Amino acid sequence: MTLNSLRGRLRWMIVAMLLIVWVPLAVYSFSHTSAELEEMSDGRLAQAAHTISALVQRVGIQGLIGNERLLASVQKKKVIQAAGDVPTWESEVGFQVFDPHGKLVLGSANLLALPPSPMDRSSYQDLRKAHHIWRVYTYVDTSNDLVIRVAERYDTRLEIINTLWLEHGLPFLLGLPVLALLIGWSVARGLRPLVALASALSSREPGSREPITLEKAPQELQPVLTALNAQLARQEDALERERRFSADVAHELRTPLASIMLNLESALATDDVSEVHDSLAGAHHSVGTLARRIEQLLALAKLEAGAASSQLATVDLMEVAGEVIEELTPVIAGSGVELGFPPSNKPVLVQGYDAALAAMLRNLLENALRHVPAGGQVQLAIEQHQHETTLEVIDDGPGIPPERRDAVFRRFHREASSRGEGYGLGLSIVQRAAGMHNASIELLDSPFGKGLRVRVAIPLGA
Repeated sequence: MTLNSLRGRLRWMIVAMLLIVWVPLAVYSFSHTSAELEEMSDGRLAQAAHTISALVQRVGIQGLIGNERLLASVQKKKVIQAAGDVPTWESEVGFQVFDPHGKLVLGSANLLALPPSPMDRSSYQDLRKAHHIWRVYTYVDTSNDLVIRVAERYDTRLEIINTLWLEHGLPFLLGLPVLALLIGWSVARGLRPLVALASALSSREPGSREPITLEKAPQELQPVLTALNAQLARQEDALERERRFSADVAHELRTPLASIMLNLESALATDDVSEVHDSLAGAHHSVGTLARRIEQLLALAKLEAGAASSQLATVDLMEVAGEVIEELTPVIAGSGVELGFPPSNKPVLVQGYDAALAAMLRNLLENALRHVPAGGQVQLAIEQHQHETTLEVIDDGPGIPPERRDAVFRRFHREASSRGEGYGLGLSIVQRAAGMHNASIELLDSPFGKGLRVRVAIPLGA
């Protein structure tokens, strides 16, 4: 497990935090326990001194001295000498009783060589004898007119402290590796949702719009899932816009390119200078139309992506309609269809996007011209009402049955009655442009008795 692994980092960070907390606590506990033990041991020495004092007061010092059984009990732990007169074992506690003149009247043999203590006050001292340090309590017994000294070797206390330290520290030292393994297992189990998330992402089909869901996802992972699903949705929307833009380019540029090719072929097919000039002028006009169409497509793509919302402006639909009809003049002339649009000097103003409204109107007219047979008619009507502006394109073509009208807005859908090489994108572009203006689209029956009536209603507050 390396530190580049989130699991490893969490495991070692938890272990490190435990050590950072436990080690100071252990040191504090050890020092506090040692101080408590010292205090308790000093209290035990004082208690022993007072016990001897009470015994002396009850029996009398002469009675104690004459008690052979007691003296034998005290002397039983006498020092055993070894080679070189170095003691190998001795009693770890002892006592001494002095008269007011400092004469030893009673005591244990292991304290005979202990240095003297102050005889005028009760106090604790640390005195060295041979290889050991003794903790000595001197008690001045004024009631019996005696001085009692009780001592205990420090190694006795150290043995107790070491035993406590071993008993408390050894389980921690032995349990730390086990704890590290358990922490690693717990972290791995806690990170299972991340493994499940990675698996869900790796198995996700390209282009899928299904949100990523995890069964029993932890609360901390919910914001990540929400943000991730939102990001994936935005990416899919961006890819879909790219795909639509590519298809729209092919659809929107087909008409001006066809006009350019037609004019160039006419110029190549004749030797008449005036006809060549007219054909080249038409080709030049179509090139300008193509350039404007490309600019409009780019603007429409930016608008759809929400990157140019500041371009919202007041647009005159009558002016837009005039420009679109002028652009489609070659198409209208070649279709043999009569286009009716009553001229008006009164502007019809809406709040919207010029490029989107032009694309919507152009595709409505092209769609009608493509379906109406030669000799038919198409009418364009733009009217402003109290709460909305309506735009209607009416034709006397074969129309669309009511049960199929919802399907025509799908991309790449083409009706069997369509003429020419369409791509089935016209009404899809119309629907998107209408959506930018909160406009509604209705496909109705034509008042001509046959054909289709497309009605777009743009709210004045769009």
